[in-house]
Amino acid sequence: MRGVLQVYHSKLKSKELDALFEAVLSLKSEEECYMFFEDLCTVAELSAISQRYKVAQMLKDGITCHAIAGKTGASTATISRVNRCLNYGTGGYCTILERNGKKGE
Repeated sequence: MRGVLQVYHSKLKSKELDALFEAVLSLKSEEECYMFFEDLCTVAELSAISQRYKVAQMLKDGITCHAIAGKTGASTATISRVNRCLNYGTGGYCTILERNGKKGE
């Protein structure tokens, strides 16, 4: 996992994404998050994002792919992609899971 002080240089970096992330960082409550993300994303997009996060939590808890698929309805392709990000990605999932507790219950 990347160190907290290490500077990350994303391949996706752009002024537009910088502005979006600054907006997200300015949100002050769960209610503000709901309001912003409901305006920003479709229900399907939010559902897909929250499903991936749940999959990441479950993978970190050592739950099997089959059990994750059964409990979340996620495809094996989605589970595989999240697992690949956990193991070989930028460390974003790991950072958040460590900060917020990895348990998905």
